Amino acid sequence: MPSTQSIQLFITGGTIDKQYEATTGTLNFPATHLPQLLQEANSTLDIPIQVLMQKDSLEMTEQDRELIDQACSNSKSQMIVITHGTDTMVETALSLLQHAITHNYSNKTIILTGAMRPFMLQHSDASFNIGAALMAVQLTPAGVYICMNGQIFNAEQVQKDRQQGIFKPI
Repeated sequence: MPSTQSIQLFITGGTIDKQYEATTGTLNFPATHLPQLLQEANSTLDIPIQVLMQKDSLEMTEQDRELIDQACSNSKSQMIVITHGTDTMVETALSLLQHAITHNYSNKTIILTGAMRPFMLQHSDASFNIGAALMAVQLTPAGVYICMNGQIFNAEQVQKDRQQGIFKPI
């Protein structure tokens, strides 16, 4: 049975939050779209949202991963969902897994998710992936996972298949 404890949602950027800028033809990060996504989904969950950064994951540094690690360590919630760009999502998940024991949060369930197409563009997988991650964080044992394409993967047993645009077990 799902817990009634709140789920902490950390935002780090990635495709899920990108928006098309008509005047320049580029994708940028004006603000997170997660409150709108959750409202459109009619979510009734208690979900505090904290923006840690708004970055393309290819630009993410070790200092950024340390910030994510610190946020997970400091969070009072046992259930954490992190939005993240898909290109380096696995690296961040492995970094969190490595730090979970040393920074004393191995008792938490941490789910990373994102999107292959921005939420603000049509035909995005963003809502589906967020919904799956919110369900997975309530039902999965403590650990670090990636939730994409309707599947949940252990951080150590997943890779992104860039050709097919999906995540697969290894």
